Amino acid sequence: MTANDTEPVPAPRVVPTTNGSEKRKERGVTFRVLVYVVVAHLMAFYLWLLFAVVGKR
Repeated sequence: MTANDTEPVPAPRVVPTTNGSEKRKERGVTFRVLVYVVVAHLMAFYLWLLFAVVGKR
């Protein structure tokens, strides 16, 4: 072996370090979607009620 020859360097190993944070993020996204759906339905109900009351006149 000569001085210019080098040994191949192994690729760094990826170690998962989530510690459950992915589950927490999933719960956060699920909660946010649930809140958005509920708020959207409440807004739609309010508009429907508004038009129903005004339409009676």
